[in-house]
Amino acid sequence: MDAKLFGEVFVTLLVITDPPGMVPIFLALTRTMPAHERVRAAWQAVALGLGVIVVFAVAGQTLLDYLHVQLPALQAAGGLLLVLVALELLTGKADQPGGQTTSNIALVPLGTPLLAGPGAIVATMLFVQQADGVADFVSIAVAIVAVMAAVWLTLRFSGGIVRVLRPGGIEVLTRIAGLLLAAIAVQLIADAVAAFVTTYLARA
Repeated sequence: MDAKLFGEVFVTLLVITDPPGMVPIFLALTRTMPAHERVRAAWQAVALGLGVIVVFAVAGQTLLDYLHVQLPALQAAGGLLLVLVALELLTGKADQPGGQTTSNIALVPLGTPLLAGPGAIVATMLFVQQADGVADFVSIAVAIVAVMAAVWLTLRFSGGIVRVLRPGGIEVLTRIAGLLLAAIAVQLIADAVAAFVTTYLARA
């Protein structure tokens, strides 16, 4: 295993997934859940995130080429999805009966596009394309698993924050998380638009 490559992949994906930054969003989305369901949601989100990243690492470019989809389009789609979730958090609709279920919250938006978002997908695809030999592929695989393990541990033990903040604090945290999520979504869309403009200007 290449220790240097492992470190590069691990640090890159850890910064992109941002486990500490995931905590307020995770707590906001799971605020009404019992502790055991919150743990289950964390596990499902990480499992889906890992699965999506692995799929795109192995066959991402082939899949996008087949569907005639560019990476900026994937990025914009993720941004639009996050906008919808952010609006629910900001308006309080996420707390209403009939809202998302535990599994839905774990899969969307936690698993994707927050964990397995455009940034993580693109970074992983680039590392795989640059890999040369079995040792490099092993290093990348181990780094991906290590990052997801770090994310799971962060989310798994975030329940202690709930006991400290109490319902009033979680309510404030929910609104802050909605604002942060909206900002992330706008940035994703803006980056996608900029990428599209750059691509078409280069072709002109």
